[in-house]
Amino acid sequence: MSRDHVRSAERPADEAAAVDAEAPFLELLARGASADAYEQPLLLARAAGHPAERIGALEHAKLLALRVRSELEGRRRREAELSALFETAHDLAGLRDLDAVLRAIVQRARSLLGTDVAYLSLNDPERGDTYMRVTEGSVAARFQQLRLGMGEGLGGLVAQTARPYVTDDYFEDDRFQHTSTIDAGVRDEGLVAILGVPLTLGHHVIGVLFAADRRARVFERAQIALLGSFAALAAAAIDTANLLTETRSALAGLERANEIIQDRSGVIERASEVHDRLAELVLRGGGVHDVAAAVAEVLDGTVEFTEAAAAPAEALEASRAEGHAVPHADDWIAAVAAGGELLGALVLRGHPGLDPVDQRTLERAAMVTSLLLLARRSAAEAEQRVRGELLDDLLDARDRDPRLLRERAARLRADLDATHVVLAARLDGTAADAEQKADARRRLWSAASHLAATRHGLAAARDGGTVLLLPLTPGDTATGLARQTARQLGTAVHEAVTVGASAPVRDLAERPDTVTAAYAEGRRCLDALRLLGRTGDGAAAEDFGFLGLLLATDRDIAGFVDRTIGQVVAYDDRRGTDLLRTLDAYFGCGMSPARTKDALHVHVNTVAQRLERVGRLLGDDWQSPARALEIQLALRLHHLSAPDRH
Repeated sequence: MSRDHVRSAERPADEAAAVDAEAPFLELLARGASADAYEQPLLLARAAGHPAERIGALEHAKLLALRVRSELEGRRRREAELSALFETAHDLAGLRDLDAVLRAIVQRARSLLGTDVAYLSLNDPERGDTYMRVTEGSVAARFQQLRLGMGEGLGGLVAQTARPYVTDDYFEDDRFQHTSTIDAGVRDEGLVAILGVPLTLGHHVIGVLFAADRRARVFERAQIALLGSFAALAAAAIDTANLLTETRSALAGLERANEIIQDRSGVIERASEVHDRLAELVLRGGGVHDVAAAVAEVLDGTVEFTEAAAAPAEALEASRAEGHAVPHADDWIAAVAAGGELLGALVLRGHPGLDPVDQRTLERAAMVTSLLLLARRSAAEAEQRVRGELLDDLLDARDRDPRLLRERAARLRADLDATHVVLAARLDGTAADAEQKADARRRLWSAASHLAATRHGLAAARDGGTVLLLPLTPGDTATGLARQTARQLGTAVHEAVTVGASAPVRDLAERPDTVTAAYAEGRRCLDALRLLGRTGDGAAAEDFGFLGLLLATDRDIAGFVDRTIGQVVAYDDRRGTDLLRTLDAYFGCGMSPARTKDALHVHVNTVAQRLERVGRLLGDDWQSPARALEIQLALRLHHLSAPDRH
């Protein structure tokens, strides 16, 4: 038999022996037996007296089986570690509670590394130290409450170097800084071996993850790497939580911003609405109360325009000085001013809190109000000047066209064909200097112009005072109108105003000279009032009779005669009658008709008829003592002023 044939015959026999030797160990691997159990097949073979070749084969098979067993255990361990890491990553992906995720990380690290304690510390940038965030397996309260200064203890070394560090015996290790506080906490917990790995975000260490035993222990590199993986997940969890917090904060900020934008949009819309409405009011000639009503509707409150004297003085002055609306109790005050002059205030009531845009809306409304007041004042002043010019023309230009005078008066809503009274008004206050006197006269003219406009009359400044031409309403008298005018003007200027009135005059456009004469009469009446000490009062020329003639400095004899017996003189001139001579004889005969007939050489009935005609011309009371005295004086003055007639 050849050598090759012998070798080929021996190979199957060797392989069969090897398979026979491996079989018991395969069964042990399948059962997951402990390492000690792998000695059993060898012990049985030796006890049975198997040959050395058999024992050698079993020894070789045992070593192979233990290697396989170790590899399987490593794979199972890595599988468990990967599973734990996967579960942690899964928890991180569904992060809802950071503390729960960190506790799970610490628990799994402790379980997989098989340590007594695991814990995680985080940096506190505000306090400049680190604190225990999560502990697992700890039993000492002092240890759980430890706060470590930067660079202190094993954790300080890890944080400074951003590298893992391990100590087999904490108290004998001098690579890091020991402190009494940290050492006391570690001693209370009974820790000996400690492994620490950094939690890093980018290049920054934010904390340390620890695994520790209460006995001496050597941590393998795989365990250090595993704890580092958990530390990376913990850092990611913290970063994710921070991002979520920032995101939630940003979302909350966006929601608040959106609410603010919506509120601001509403406020701006209100401001735009107010702007449009105020512009419309100005264009259609609205008044200050229309402005207040428009602003009140938009701001949903009560807005009032008040005179400067009625507004809170301190708040009004502050608003004028600052140029803004200012709060006052539960109200807001916006000064209505033009230049340095306070015209009044817009008051928003019951709005203690006011949006800045709404505040500017109130301020714009105050500005529009001041413009309206100035426009109204300018228009009023222009109308006052026009009224004054017309009255000046009636007083001075007697040759004006009556038609043009009527047209000008009609544009001012005055009727020159109606019965009027001319009134002379003057202030009786004691002004200190010329400037104050001029200011007082301006105020009187302004008040008189306003009164004339409301009464459809005219007013003008004249001779240091004011002259008014006012219509006489049915049932009123010149005296009543004079007294009413004195009261109204005095109230307007807050000083005593004395007013003298003429007798009623008619047909002013056709007879402008009557206005001049009536003004002179009104001034004489005014002088009489002042001489009698009746300042601040009003009266008409008819109230004084011939006394007015005596008291006046500029005695108008012709005017007195005309007012008293002018109707009789005119009648005689037209009819060629002797009423004046009859009157003179009647008074000369002691008001006896019988004696009068003898003096005139006429029948008594003729005297009676003439006296009846006189009564119709002069009024039924012409024989009263006062009227009789005035008529006799007028007759005497008439004779003296025209002696050639008799």
